[in-house]
Amino acid sequence: MRTALFVAVIVLAGTGGEIAVSHVMKRMGEVKDFAPLAVVRVLRRAFRAGWMWAGIALMALGFFALLLLLSWEDVSFVVPATALSYAVGTLGAKLLLRERVTRIRWAGVLLVCAGVALVWMG
Repeated sequence: MRTALFVAVIVLAGTGGEIAVSHVMKRMGEVKDFAPLAVVRVLRRAFRAGWMWAGIALMALGFFALLLLLSWEDVSFVVPATALSYAVGTLGAKLLLRERVTRIRWAGVLLVCAGVALVWMG
């Protein structure tokens, strides 16, 4: 039970953090100037956004949950099980970020989920 809970925390928190950071970066627009001063300005703007801090916190929660889970379970189980984040990330990109997800990408997500199911049964 705790293994399933921690896999869920890793997948949902880590992916939620990635979606939050992606949301901020999409609002900021494309970075075209990579001069040191320009990069500092972009970072300053990004870190003023609340979603950026929420994303960092969620990713940190997911990372520490991963460390805990690795102390209980084998890497050969944990790493494939956390691949569910690909499915959650694709779903979040579609629903929250309004990205276009093609059928071939959905097919790939289904293959990943099938692989996770096989690992979980083993």
